Amino acid sequence: MKVFGLIGWSGSGKTTLMKKIIPEIVAQGIRVSTIKHTHHDFDIDKPGKDSFTHRQAGAYEVLITGGKRWAILHELRMNSEPTMDELIARLEPVDLVLIEGFKGYGHDKLEVFRPTNGKKLMVGEDASVVAVATDEPLESISVPVLDLNNIRSVVKFIIQHCGLKTETISGAA
Repeated sequence: MKVFGLIGWSGSGKTTLMKKIIPEIVAQGIRVSTIKHTHHDFDIDKPGKDSFTHRQAGAYEVLITGGKRWAILHELRMNSEPTMDELIARLEPVDLVLIEGFKGYGHDKLEVFRPTNGKKLMVGEDASVVAVATDEPLESISVPVLDLNNIRSVVKFIIQHCGLKTETISGAA
């Protein structure tokens, strides 16, 4: 599986970009999975649900399944957060794993950068940043600079950079 990431400071538009590039990549016949990192405590389960009760009772993992999807809820129970390699190993094989966040992992990354955020570029400090997508011109950048608003050019870069083969599906270009 090819692995490629999007990084950027909070408010840069990483999630918005992911939401736009995923369907474009899928339309090229590429199977995609995603991993999203959050610094916040999160829960996709709800109090009162049986699965929540199972976890509260001490279950290490709870698998929820239905006619349209399934999910495994894994409690860390004082263990460390898994490494990126461990997380990727849990995924079903696909053509491309897109990772949002995880700045410290060594996979190739696209930095989403908006100068109006007032933050500095990460590209000069992170050798795994292979391109920058921005909404304003940048100078003296040693990697390709992509127009953040030109989704097709961002998708084309990712596909080419990862060496993926495409098969356009029903009218997508």
